[in-house]
Amino acid sequence: MSITAKRKAELITEYATKPGDTGSPEVQVAILTERIRNLTEHFKTNAKDNHSRRGLLAMVTQRRRLLDYLKGKSEDRYQDLIKRLELRR
Repeated sequence: MSITAKRKAELITEYATKPGDTGSPEVQVAILTERIRNLTEHFKTNAKDNHSRRGLLAMVTQRRRLLDYLKGKSEDRYQDLIKRLELRR
């Protein structure tokens, strides 16, 4: 269900704003989005896994807060990120 270290490193290099950047909102949102997508696939075969569903809702909330922060900080970075991640908002 979680992402591999290799995939996480790929996401970090793809969404980093500068070399060595692991904590920017863009990187954090990209990692959360990958984890959310993996859990969504998990629920297609495990519909009654309510413990994991609670974790999914927490991740969605965390991603929403990070996106709100980024939108307040820089509208351009926000728009670019949601386009790259293909999010609906």
